[in-house]
Amino acid sequence: MLLRRCGTDALLVEVDSLTEVSAVRAALQGLEGIEELVPAARTVLVKGALNQVREALKDIDLTKVPTTHPSEVTIPVIYDGPDLGLVAETAGISQDEVVTLHTDAVYEVAFCGFAPGFAYLTGLPESLQQPRLDSPRTKVPQGSVGIAGEFTAAYPRATPGGWRLIGRTEITLFDPKAETPALLQPGDQVRFVVA
Repeated sequence: MLLRRCGTDALLVEVDSLTEVSAVRAALQGLEGIEELVPAARTVLVKGALNQVREALKDIDLTKVPTTHPSEVTIPVIYDGPDLGLVAETAGISQDEVVTLHTDAVYEVAFCGFAPGFAYLTGLPESLQQPRLDSPRTKVPQGSVGIAGEFTAAYPRATPGGWRLIGRTEITLFDPKAETPALLQPGDQVRFVVA
């Protein structure tokens, strides 16, 4: 683990894996004086309480995966995405089996990024882990549900993107007027269900 100072009141904690990011996030969440905690794929940016943060990280076990989840969210999905057939073919299974595998898994929000409310979810079954498209789309419709590498996600708004799209949801994933604009927060547990 490497700690890098960011300005006068923040630290960037660099680690080697998503498991270690989760361990750092869990160790620091709720620590008095922290103003902001922003996990990413291999880092956690922490604003405020720098001395307490350093102290909390001295004896952290980076292999310990937290078992508590701030909330559980169910996302209804219509599985009719333009890449559903490609995903099935690449995995060597039927489209129905893709849907079953995707809905049977329990996911965790590892981090948010790319666009407001875009949550990277871990827990995708290995047989569904596939690369991004060779040519990204210039516009992915809002609510599209896709997979890329070890992640699955739902697009909170229309943006460019290269994920393989397997379905769509009509749930609101990001509302800038809401008290908590993003529906999904790091650590949340997520299940997809057939709409």
